[in-house]
Amino acid sequence: MRRVLLCLALVAAHAALVFGQASVEGRVELPKNKSAPVVAQRYEVVTYGGVLGINPPLAVVYLEGSFPKPASLPTKQVAQKDLMFIPALLPVQVGTKVEFPNLEKDTYHNIFSYSPAKRFDLGRYRPDEKPVPSEVFDVAGLVTLRCDIHEHMRGLILVLATPHFAVTDDSGHFKLTGLPAGHYTLKAWIDSRTTHEHPIDLKSGSTAHVDFP
Repeated sequence: MRRVLLCLALVAAHAALVFGQASVEGRVELPKNKSAPVVAQRYEVVTYGGVLGINPPLAVVYLEGSFPKPASLPTKQVAQKDLMFIPALLPVQVGTKVEFPNLEKDTYHNIFSYSPAKRFDLGRYRPDEKPVPSEVFDVAGLVTLRCDIHEHMRGLILVLATPHFAVTDDSGHFKLTGLPAGHYTLKAWIDSRTTHEHPIDLKSGSTAHVDFP
């Protein structure tokens, strides 16, 4: 009987916690495609006038504020396949370890970055390289990935000082859940020079709606 009561209490506590969390959803107006549609919706990094962005366009929406640091963070991956980075755009929290597996059949890669937020060079490695080459991204900012062997390859890692973020879908829609109540700034990263922001008050158990022009 005590076990049953304990289980019921835990379920009730979990339900109260979930109910007490806030959410925000909305839409980001994405830029128009500046080139022909990418085959099979394969996203790639493009540069126009020195501005790095994704084609087809995507945005990263995140909640800026002061949040407790987690005890650990899940490892993420940016793979190399068909001479492209997959995903082309990866948002991560500061302190995240990112692996770079080579999924080609018989092609070497040499991934590096000269970005101020993270400078590294993984060296040339094979598809079956073990352990998988990796880096820890411990400074917030935009990191541009390149391959020293294949000059056309580009990828982006957006390192954020927040655990609350999401990538929009193709139409710009997004939803963030499990948010703490309070006053924050909601931001939408579109490219290396364009980040929109909107002040937001989140209330426990409710869903706010924000659209970015």
